[in-house]
Amino acid sequence: MFLRIILIETARLRLRNVTPNDAEVMFDYRNNEICSRYQRGQTKDYDGIVALVQRHSADEISVDNPFIVAVSLKENDEMVGEIVVMPNDGTISLGYTFSYKHHRKGYAYESLTALLDILHKEYPDWDFISFTEPENKPSMALLKKLGYKDFGYLPTIQSQVFGKWISQSTENELAQATR
Repeated sequence: MFLRIILIETARLRLRNVTPNDAEVMFDYRNNEICSRYQRGQTKDYDGIVALVQRHSADEISVDNPFIVAVSLKENDEMVGEIVVMPNDGTISLGYTFSYKHHRKGYAYESLTALLDILHKEYPDWDFISFTEPENKPSMALLKKLGYKDFGYLPTIQSQVFGKWISQSTENELAQATR
């Protein structure tokens, strides 16, 4: 079996597999109020993050399993954030957290644009959905800039739902669910 190690480069960034060196950076931003206030269910304790990194260090781009992509600076490989890709039954959901030390530099937009392009080329028939807290205005603005459509508030999961490249049936489903 061919293992597809994650390595994507943009003008300023490298999207790659997580490494043990990333655990400290992840611990720092996952436990910072600026980054964590809108996150649900993220592992925050250091030992849990170390275990998470170990489990996901050999992830590959695939719709077979969820995977984590580390986003680092090309110049020195410093991790600036992470993207979690969660494929499920024809839908790819994305989550992301970027270090408070690197907010407002365009890294989220740059890395997500590159990853979305690859995912859409590989899986053109899949729906792309992202959820965010309704108060998370920066994330909602980012999703809109990435071309996602705001479908409104989904009460069953208490989140704002955004979609891109979605089928008409999914769009109809979301329209019904967010009314």
